[in-house]
Amino acid sequence: MKFFKLLHTYLYIFVVALMFYLLYPLFFYLTRKPERFRQLNGVRYYFALLSSAFVGFFYRFRIEEKIDWSRTYIICPNHFSNLDISIATLIVPSNFAFLGKDELAKHPIFSIFFKTVDIPVNRDSMMSSFRAFKKAESYLKDGISLIIYPEGKIGEEFPPILHSFKKGPFRLAIEQQIPIIPVTISDAWEKLWDDGLKYGSRPGICDICIHKPVETSGLTLDDLDSLRDKVYGIIATELEKDEAR
Repeated sequence: MKFFKLLHTYLYIFVVALMFYLLYPLFFYLTRKPERFRQLNGVRYYFALLSSAFVGFFYRFRIEEKIDWSRTYIICPNHFSNLDISIATLIVPSNFAFLGKDELAKHPIFSIFFKTVDIPVNRDSMMSSFRAFKKAESYLKDGISLIIYPEGKIGEEFPPILHSFKKGPFRLAIEQQIPIIPVTISDAWEKLWDDGLKYGSRPGICDICIHKPVETSGLTLDDLDSLRDKVYGIIATELEKDEAR
């Protein structure tokens, strides 16, 4: 059984690599200038959708409340699977960028994005963190939503657990008075945990809950911990509900 699961993982990696290779000229062109980033994200949407569908990964979204995508948001999903990147790409119909670990700037596929539209950050470096959050502030002021995984990593535990949230996304949200959209990705890890290379993967439907926005208007940095805890609680509660089903 594990052999076939690993075979499925390698098939997924092959499909992603092949589609990236075919789309590379378009990605290269669209990443050259910021005014093309919106079109780039449209291509990334179909890249995520088709590369998933070709190997049997499908996504079922539940939206708690209709979202006004003319506004700017910080989207905060939990992070148990590499599929979370495709899922987040499919969530946001407006212009967006990821903020993620700086190792992605060396990734054979993600590097083209993390050297252009997306924002790499080394959380162990104060200078890197400062530069990343200044760029993030600039994006938010320009109406570009940010996707930030507040755990900052995929943990080593299997089955996965929800790790504590970093303060950065919530500081940004308060300082820029930007609402946060919590996202609970319930069971993508059951299809592909982490990168899939340890346990393999299998086709299936992944369930995602897009929670109603958490407003930050009027909040100050004194509210940072309570805001972080509120978003954590929303996602943790939803995960607990899914486990009980």
